[in-house]
Amino acid sequence: METTLDSALRGAGLKATAGRVAVLGALDSMAHTDAERVYRTVSAVLPTTSIQSVHNILADLTAAGLVRRIEPAGSAALYERRIGDNHHHIVCTACGAVADVDCVVGEAPCLTPSSAGGFTVQTAEVTFWGLCPSCQKAA
Repeated sequence: METTLDSALRGAGLKATAGRVAVLGALDSMAHTDAERVYRTVSAVLPTTSIQSVHNILADLTAAGLVRRIEPAGSAALYERRIGDNHHHIVCTACGAVADVDCVVGEAPCLTPSSAGGFTVQTAEVTFWGLCPSCQKAA
């Protein structure tokens, strides 16, 4: 029986391997997570999985448009399943927590540069930095 994850993979032109299904399933339950955490989750289900395999699968899923990769300054690459809406992120400068921020103003790409230098803007990536509620309480 084909699952939603199998269909998503096949729809993106990828084979629905056990590793890809496991990684995609792990990302469905974890937003803004790094490859190491995905590996720990997947290896509990598929013990023969390697960290390199997880990195390769994440690269495949990102290239296929099933996963979004973000790279906040000073952080390992993070992956999420929320795709296709050009949302932004806010990162806690104390603990590194990451949260989604919907489009700030207007329609995607949300921001219009003062000069695009002849480029056609397709997306805008904005990262807000601040203190999360937990770190504000601790401060």
